[in-house]
Parts: sequence; structure tokens; C-alpha cells
Amino acid sequence: MNAVLEQIKSRRSIRRYRPDPIPQEILDQIIEAGTYAASGKGQQSAIIVQVTDRETRDKIADWNRRTGGWPEGHDPFYGAPAMLIVLARRDNPNHVYDGSLVMGNLMLAAHALGVGSCWINRARQEFDTGEGKALLRSWGVEGDYEGIGHCALGWPDGDAPQAAPRKENWVYYVK
Repeated sequence: MNAVLEQIKSRRSIRRYRPDPIPQEILDQIIEAGTYAASGKGQQSAIIVQVTDRETRDKIADWNRRTGGWPEGHDPFYGAPAMLIVLARRDNPNHVYDGSLVMGNLMLAAHALGVGSCWINRARQEFDTGEGKALLRSWGVEGDYEGIGHCALGWPDGDAPQAAPRKENWVYYVK
């Protein structure tokens, strides 16, 4: 089978990570793959923010935990030492789709490089707040961006889960 198709079929969300950092060279390859995602009219409305600083990572994880309503001590990033936050310009009518394609590329590239990943929601809710907008500005991000997702990244701690069986009636053919 084609290597790309095999990667697509074998990638799974990882929900348990080792604390070991991911080398910047590997993160750069994953990020570069994200920048090559398809985008509406080629406008590239999405941006990626890499977070590997432990204090910032933990602050965002706790913020995400509170936004999701989980109890104190729960880590919605499952211990992943790195995250890539995908945001997209709100003035672009395709921004959610563009950002979603970036997320897909990030997760597939991570898998191809042996890095586990998981799409973590609630980026929109976080970065729509005054606190979120101020945080973006402190990172040098100017403009009106909507949070699309957090891509948790780390070395898997254990085996990846098996794929669920494909549902019936997934595809309809009109010939």
C-alpha cells in the first residue's frame, strides 16, 4: 500500500505521553507540514503557535481544563510536553476549514515521524476571551483570529489504540 495512505489509516489519537521533549528539528518538520495544508483560494488564513515552555503549556492546559469543566488535576493534554495551537483569520470565510486541514496535516506528519498527537478542542472558547486575545498579543499575534484546535504532541507512552471498525453506509456511490 502507498506509504501516505498507510499513515492515514494507521494514525490514532494518543492520550498518554512520556514527558521527554520533542527535538525542535522534529517539531519544525511537523510545523512545515502544517504550512502546506490546502486552504481556500490559497489564502493560508491559518497560523500555528508552538508552545513547549512548560509553564505556558501548563497554564494553557489548566485553562482548557476549566473551560471543559474537568476537576482540578485533570490534564486535557494527557501529559503531552508540546502543543501546536492552530488559529485562523476570522475575516476569511473558509477559516475553520483551512485551520482544520492544518490540524490534519500536523497530526499525520507527527505520526509519520513517530510522534503521538491528539486534537484538543476548546481553542475557540479560550482565544475568544479577553485573556486569550491578550495572550495572543503578548506572543506577537495581531488581528482577529479564531482558535481552531490544539495539537497535543509527545512521545507515546504505550501502544496506540486500534482503529474502530468502519461504520456501515459510510460511502454512497452515484454512478
